[in-house]
Amino acid sequence: MKRVVVGLSGGVDSSVAAYLCQQQGYEVIGLFMKNWHDDSVTISDECPWLEDSNDAMLVAEKLGIPFQTVDLSKEYKEKIVDYMFAEYEKGRTPNPDVLCNREIKFDVFLKIAESLGADYVATGHYCRKAEFTKERETIYKLMSGLDNNKDQSYFLCQVSQAQLAKTLFPVGELQKSEVRQIAAEQGLITADKKDSQGLCFIGKVKLPEFLQQKLQPKTGDIVEIDAKHEIFNDNDVEIESDLLAQLQTQSKKYKYKPEFGKRLGRHEGAHFFTKGQRKGLAVGGTKEPLFVIDTDVEQNVIYTGQGKNHPGLHKKGLWVNQDEIHWVRPDLALEEGEQMRVKARIRYRQPLENATLYQMKNELYVIFDQAQTAISEGQFVAWYLDDELIGSGVIA
Repeated sequence: MKRVVVGLSGGVDSSVAAYLCQQQGYEVIGLFMKNWHDDSVTISDECPWLEDSNDAMLVAEKLGIPFQTVDLSKEYKEKIVDYMFAEYEKGRTPNPDVLCNREIKFDVFLKIAESLGADYVATGHYCRKAEFTKERETIYKLMSGLDNNKDQSYFLCQVSQAQLAKTLFPVGELQKSEVRQIAAEQGLITADKKDSQGLCFIGKVKLPEFLQQKLQPKTGDIVEIDAKHEIFNDNDVEIESDLLAQLQTQSKKYKYKPEFGKRLGRHEGAHFFTKGQRKGLAVGGTKEPLFVIDTDVEQNVIYTGQGKNHPGLHKKGLWVNQDEIHWVRPDLALEEGEQMRVKARIRYRQPLENATLYQMKNELYVIFDQAQTAISEGQFVAWYLDDELIGSGVIA
């Protein structure tokens, strides 16, 4: 009998994943990952991980499977939290959930499972795995979950072939409603439990409050850039014929200066804000809502624009530096000078958009058919062929 270690998070999805593995004839072990107990960063007065671990234990008890808690807080702090603080300090927008999957669930956790003699790990992610043979080698495919509203393939955009080979996604073929129904039928305590919000495996936390524990407030100016400013007027110039120049033009970053606009107010630190953000500016009196169109952490200035159609919020392209490109399907990786039509997204829950990949010498360009809103450095762009996620990268 093959052994599966399930990452029981205390939620309904992982609970049902464990039950389904059991039904499929696997020997199942439940492990709860404790990823946080750093008292120097107070998240809230609540203790969500304790409640979640108790729920996970009760689910394991109900299913009659062995259960234990593993403390990964040291690894989580080093690989996720410290990275997050460093990225925000640079004015970038990291995605901790993608990192948590790459660095914790499918690396540290997988190694613990293997030490327990596991053939596979299973998670409650809404995605699917397929496989086929190519030149006598097994190739694994990461597919979108069938529940379009819950598809979580984006969060797994950095997994490798070796990690996919060892992973099962038991709920990927189901709708969320079906998962809850199964949990209710089996009398699992998590059947009606709300989906967790907040950081991966940390729980209920408002990001600005979390960041303020480590990043010091630093008062600076909020500057409004008019949508008609001359910096935007070169959008209609004829694009140069050279392909690289075209790609750079479509992906360029606007360079704002305080003298380009007018000062509207003050903020507590540019590193607490991200592109596209609307809330938290505490500035009123504008005709349309204000959006953050850029941040300058060195000068500690936030640049804003009125309305969701402000040109500073939109562009068609982005690039990924060569060392940040990741192919879930290495057999599909582009060579220099090659192109590929794909569908892509720059954030979770964003509908897939038509785009073209251009592999150049030092970077990969992703050019969308339609302009995208608030492309943010540090986030992940993921690209798909139909419903298969084939690669991703960190937006430069």
